[in-house]
Amino acid sequence: MASGNGQSRLVASFAAVVVTFAVMMPCKSDAADDKSLWSVYEQALKGAKYVDLTHTITPNIPVWAGFADSTFAPATAGADIEGFAAKGEVYTYAKHGFEATEYNLKTDQLGTQLDPPAHWAPEYPAIDELPATYAIRPLVVISIVKQLETNPNYSLQVADIEAWEKEHGRIPEGSVVFVRSDWSLAWPDRRLATLKEFPGVGLDALKFLHEQRHILFHGHEPLDTDSTPTLEGEQWLMHNGYAQAEGVANLDQVPEAGALVIIGYPKFGGGLGGYARYVAVCPPDWPYGVTIGPQDAPLPKSDKPLHYNAAAGMRVR
Repeated sequence: MASGNGQSRLVASFAAVVVTFAVMMPCKSDAADDKSLWSVYEQALKGAKYVDLTHTITPNIPVWAGFADSTFAPATAGADIEGFAAKGEVYTYAKHGFEATEYNLKTDQLGTQLDPPAHWAPEYPAIDELPATYAIRPLVVISIVKQLETNPNYSLQVADIEAWEKEHGRIPEGSVVFVRSDWSLAWPDRRLATLKEFPGVGLDALKFLHEQRHILFHGHEPLDTDSTPTLEGEQWLMHNGYAQAEGVANLDQVPEAGALVIIGYPKFGGGLGGYARYVAVCPPDWPYGVTIGPQDAPLPKSDKPLHYNAAAGMRVR
């Protein structure tokens, strides 16, 4: 857990900036001088700690047995380019000055994901139809690690949510709720995708979060919402217009309350799943994560250049 002071400072910084912005809004010149939301960055985001909650996608990560394996390969010229490349020729740093990768991704249900409701219910939005408001939200992390010590098939219950609220206060409306199980600590062991018992999120808990607390979406570490025969939780979510996150990582490195989550994903037309990137924004005194600094640009140069490794099926250092 983060210290109460650290969480309070992050929240207070945002609150102060928002209040200041609201007060200044009637005066156009004053608002312009303040650069409006730039002050949020300077006062709250610049000194925060950033924790990546995303697995790296490789050809060898766990995936549902119903999907084929994806492959990565060096990109080749798709046509003859006079004086530069012949059709089928692999682009190389030495000859062409650049290289690229050909991804043969067999599913959009791969790695850390954001499932739009159209994954199960075509009458609801696909990944490209999700609103831009999915970009940043308050982050709630509810742990069921202790419960799993005696029951590896345990699912989050309403009582767990109420216990969290007793300690931290009411879950903010519009927030993202991630369920920590530490299931992802064994990633990328491909056997994870074959487990019949794994941490889940109970249907009653999902209904409570959405219908009583009005969250944006929830997320979990495994690749499915629950282990019921019909995947009842996912079925209810999708058929009621709710998205969900799957394959979330590093929840052991973020506070249960007081952080934000930044949400990113590629905008595939009609996409029924989304390769997602989740980044937690934590208080400045949080022990995990990285801080914005001069190392961000230019990026550091490695003494081990990337090269394609056929055995790994991807570029490595």
